[in-house]
Amino acid sequence: MGMNEQGILAGMESPVIGMETTPKARPSFDCIRFRQPDRSQMRMVTMSLDDLVPPEHHVRVVWAVVERLDLSGFAAGLTVCDGEAGRPATDVRLLTALWLYAATQGVGSARELDRLCRYHAAYQWLCGGVGVNYHTLSDFRVAHEQALDDLMTETLAMLMERKLVSVRRISQDGMRVRASAGKSSFRRQGRLENLLEQAKTQVQLLKAQREAPAAAQAGKRQTAARERAARERLDRVTEAMKALEDVKQVKARSRNNDRDKPSAPRASTTDSEARVMKMPDGGFRPAYNVQLATDTDSRAILEVDVVNEGTDKTQSEPMRQQVQERTGGAVQEHLMDGGFVKLEQIERAEEAGVKVYAPPQSRKDSDPCQVRDTDSPEIAAWRTRMASEQAKVIYKERASTSETVNADLRTYRGVSRFLVRGLRKVRCVVLWSALAYNLMHFGKALLAD
Repeated sequence: MGMNEQGILAGMESPVIGMETTPKARPSFDCIRFRQPDRSQMRMVTMSLDDLVPPEHHVRVVWAVVERLDLSGFAAGLTVCDGEAGRPATDVRLLTALWLYAATQGVGSARELDRLCRYHAAYQWLCGGVGVNYHTLSDFRVAHEQALDDLMTETLAMLMERKLVSVRRISQDGMRVRASAGKSSFRRQGRLENLLEQAKTQVQLLKAQREAPAAAQAGKRQTAARERAARERLDRVTEAMKALEDVKQVKARSRNNDRDKPSAPRASTTDSEARVMKMPDGGFRPAYNVQLATDTDSRAILEVDVVNEGTDKTQSEPMRQQVQERTGGAVQEHLMDGGFVKLEQIERAEEAGVKVYAPPQSRKDSDPCQVRDTDSPEIAAWRTRMASEQAKVIYKERASTSETVNADLRTYRGVSRFLVRGLRKVRCVVLWSALAYNLMHFGKALLAD
């Protein structure tokens, strides 16, 4: 066959350009080959717990910092020593590291932390084979307020020693955080009195049932559990009755004039120390007022406090004093928003040599920065200062400091809604979050020699 004939035959076999061809049939899903998991296969894995996380993992930084801290305050009350009978306690360094690392990851639930310790590599590495449960974790989290406070002081002292933090200029802000109580749990005095009588009657009834001869044959555990629940309810209602008196005093002080329509005071039977406050979205819900003082240069949290007052007007002076007592430094400039403006406290701050940067209350008839005839020399100096361009530049640091810290704690450190109840426990949670915030930003600096 010649070359010309071969070319003709090849041309006949090739498809003609523009001619429609039959598309290939699409295979069914069952015919497609996949690489499928086989979870029944046996594997021999040779590794230690230390291999679970890489050397540069942040959990190693947390543990290294914890090993340098004085945690003797967390061990107060532990009595089991080497060579003596009794079950050993869980290492306080482990429990501290677990909650600090959990706070850096935004974990605020003891049950969630318990689950992570069983399934997450970083928490497994921390535990090192030591078993923990959510009861132990939950109790440890809120049982050491003074030890947490001392730990905050120790870490700040380390940062100040390394010239990373100062207290020359601080910024303060308040943050309303939702409490673990519903609005329907707030009752007026008449309703609380009825609930108190019902709770007392229930406790007496269950006590009589437990002492009855037939109770020996009945389920003792169920009877004891019901009696314990009734006693706890009685305690909660009793605490609500006590809190009602405080609410009455606060309402009496907050009335501006006789024309204000008084509202009946109410207290919660779920969390007696929570108060209904105006939230950032304009609604009113049970909450706590978290106060934070921050260094404007480093953005380190210098002090935390938790109050159940819905106003910030009385919080600037106590917070400044707490910062100075904790750090041993002297605050020279104090930045705060208009909600903290109280002339008496500003006057005392100026007398002590502290320059206050806060916007004066605006008025329709005059410039808020204009000095008035009734102003003392200290208030006049404050108004004059706030009218200057330099003060406006300095005051801008408040938003860039406090607002970012508030957002960080709400978004990443678990301070979005409290799962514990009572001022003491809530303050413990805030201290854990503040410690985690400082550790997240200055952890490696604390390890530097």
